[in-house]
Amino acid sequence: MHKPPEIDLKRNLSFEIKTRLDDTSPGKHGRTGVIHTPHGDIKTPAFIPVATKATVKTLTPEQIRQTGAQAILSNAYHLYLQPGYDIVDEAGGLAEFENWHGPTYTDSGGFQVMSLGVGFKKVLAMEVANLTEGDVRAAKKERMAQVDEEGVDFKSIIDGSKHRFTPEKSMQIQHGLGADIMFAFDELTTLVDTRIYQEQSVARTHRWAKRCLDEHERLTN
Repeated sequence: MHKPPEIDLKRNLSFEIKTRLDDTSPGKHGRTGVIHTPHGDIKTPAFIPVATKATVKTLTPEQIRQTGAQAILSNAYHLYLQPGYDIVDEAGGLAEFENWHGPTYTDSGGFQVMSLGVGFKKVLAMEVANLTEGDVRAAKKERMAQVDEEGVDFKSIIDGSKHRFTPEKSMQIQHGLGADIMFAFDELTTLVDTRIYQEQSVARTHRWAKRCLDEHERLTN
């Protein structure tokens, strides 16, 4: 039976570079390193399986360890919708909930909120060459996610219920899940958005990143 390691919750996250390829080597920018987290170290480069809903499909936690995986990544959006990040929190966080006592990542949910709500049959790499202006207008009208400066309103893919994510909400969810490494909330644009909108989105995502850092600091303190 796998024995959980001792966890140092006061241990700060840090990154240490171990080796670099010299300037004469092909791909000279390569390097190895170690990410130190409260739940253990991650030696980079690393293989990180995706446990979207706090489970890697078809594999038990013991089998995941046998692959040599050092950490796993779960999804804030999906765990928010089901079973709820508060339930995961009450269970002891991702480590206890999924019986994985190593480092954990969570993404912000931004990709899922946008990609599942763009209105193009939930396909990101859509073919735009044959789209008419009417197609574009209809898709934007029907999309399940609407972005504004403060955040995103969206409908659940499970039951159609209405929800809202902001940078602050994303960080609150990820803190509730108890991840070692969390991602900033960002906007995902589509291929039919104009260049001007793309530029506005980058600037908005930068502002959201600052808000994520502020909320992360508040929650950590």
